[in-house]
Amino acid sequence: MSDTRKVVVVTGASQGIGAGLVAGFRRLGYAVVANSRNIKPSGQDDVATVAGDISQREVAQAIVATAIDRYGRIDTVVNNAGVFIGKPFLEYSQEDFERAFATNVSGFFHLTQLAIGRMVEQGTGHVVQITTTLVDQAIAQVPAAMAALSKGGLDAVTRSLAVEFAKSGVRVNAVAPGIVKTPMLPPEAYGFLETLQPLGRLGEIRDVVEAVLYLETARHVTGVTLNVDGGQVAGRW
Repeated sequence: MSDTRKVVVVTGASQGIGAGLVAGFRRLGYAVVANSRNIKPSGQDDVATVAGDISQREVAQAIVATAIDRYGRIDTVVNNAGVFIGKPFLEYSQEDFERAFATNVSGFFHLTQLAIGRMVEQGTGHVVQITTTLVDQAIAQVPAAMAALSKGGLDAVTRSLAVEFAKSGVRVNAVAPGIVKTPMLPPEAYGFLETLQPLGRLGEIRDVVEAVLYLETARHVTGVTLNVDGGQVAGRW
C-alpha cells in the first residue's frame, strides 16, 4: 500500500515520553507505527500499533512490516523504549543486566538495523535514540552504572551510524534527557530531584518531544546528542 504521508516508528509508545512523541508527530501530519509491550489497538487511520517486546527480533520485523504494508515507507525511527535501573553498582544482579540490555541495546539493534535497510532503499531517513545525560555527567546521588553502560552504547553508536550512513541520506541523532516528569517518577521525589538540575525544575515530556521534533526538521544535523537536562551536563553546580 502506498501513502503520501511521512511515517515514524516510536517504541515505548504507550505512555510518558513515547505517548508524547506519538502526539507530536501526528501534529506534524505523520502516520505513526507505535510499539510497546501492551499497547492497545488504534482506531485512528494515522496510528498503527504493534504490541510486543522490542528486544525480540520478530517484534521488530512486525513493526517494519506494519509500516510498509499500511503506509508504504519508514521515514523516521525513534528508539524511545528503555529501562532505567538505578542502584549501587555492587547491587546489580544478572537479571538487572539482562533486562537493561534486552530493551536498551537489543531493542535498538533489531529495529534500527531493519529500518535503516528500508531507509537506504528510499535514499532518506532519520533515526533518533533517547539516551540519558547521565552518560556524560554522572551524579553521586543517583548511581546509574547500568544506564551509563547501556545508554552509553547508544550514544556512541549514534555517531558511528551517522558517519556510516551519511552518504546514503540517513541521519542519526540522539536526545539525552535529564530527569523528566513521567508516570514512572513518584511525585514525592520531585523536590529532591529538582535540586539535581541547574534550572531547578524537572524536565517535562514536551521538552523531550520538542527536541526530537527539532532534530527531525534540522536537515543538516547528524551525529549529534542533544542534551535536554536543565543544564545538568554542563558540570558541577
